Amino acid sequence: LLTKNKSSKNQCFCFLQLGVAIGFLLPPILVPNVEDLDELAHHISIMFYITAGVATLLFILVVFAFQERPELPPTQAQAVARSIPPEQYSYTASILRLLRNKPFILLIISYGLNVGCFYAVGTLLNRMIIEHYPGEEVNAGRIGLTIVVAGMVGSLICGLWLDRTKTYKQTTLVVYFMSLVGMIIYAATLNLGHLWVVFITAGALGFFMTGYLPLGFEFAVELTYPECEGTSSGLLNCSAQVFGIIFTISQGKIMDTYGTLAGNIFLCVFLLIGTVMTGFIKSELRRQNANRTAEAAVSPLSILSLFETQGLK
Repeated sequence: LLTKNKSSKNQCFCFLQLGVAIGFLLPPILVPNVEDLDELAHHISIMFYITAGVATLLFILVVFAFQERPELPPTQAQAVARSIPPEQYSYTASILRLLRNKPFILLIISYGLNVGCFYAVGTLLNRMIIEHYPGEEVNAGRIGLTIVVAGMVGSLICGLWLDRTKTYKQTTLVVYFMSLVGMIIYAATLNLGHLWVVFITAGALGFFMTGYLPLGFEFAVELTYPECEGTSSGLLNCSAQVFGIIFTISQGKIMDTYGTLAGNIFLCVFLLIGTVMTGFIKSELRRQNANRTAEAAVSPLSILSLFETQGLK
């Protein structure tokens, strides 16, 4: 069941990135670069109506088609949480316990730095491409699509590798470092004048930056077990959003004054800081230790006794 749950998480990351990929591809097509402001406003309104329609459809599906929770708990942490009476569970106390967890605090900050840089690159991508390749709005969207599709592959591969090896810190550190390398190469080659080079370097950057997302969530679950995964994931997302806003605004200001290269170097510095911080995270695999303890407690004799109790042969 736990293995199926991890596979479902990887699939969710892939579908999430698929939506982002569509978001990169369609806007340049739906909103062409025209001088007439009224025509431009008309195209933008069509794009927003389509977005509103899709969001409304998804809302209806969530209300009427989604079950509140699975019949069986998908993880041991969820099983522990369900065994606690609601009146005894405190969301505030859970957050306070997590904020006293030093390895998790380091992960919150390093995760926010990495994903915040990814958000900044995605938000300012069109501007960076147009500055060096004027008139290539459609290709800017295609480069964004390349980043996300490569990231989908990265998320899947990194998730499968993590399930197989259980090397949480080592894998997270290597992928983080490769994100830094990818950002450096992307920044250094953006102004070479060859758009095909940008496709390759941006794809490599997306592979590692997006591949880091499921690693961060899984590593957080290991460090915070048996706290609810929703709480730790929420704190990671909060950190990513905060750093994303800060980096996007700051990089935009730097690009206004010093150019695109300086803005990308700004992100490289924080990726370097995040890589160093990841190296200092103490790898306390609490969930894996609990799984090993539970497996050791389940002997063939106890399984046979359970079957006999249920009337099974």
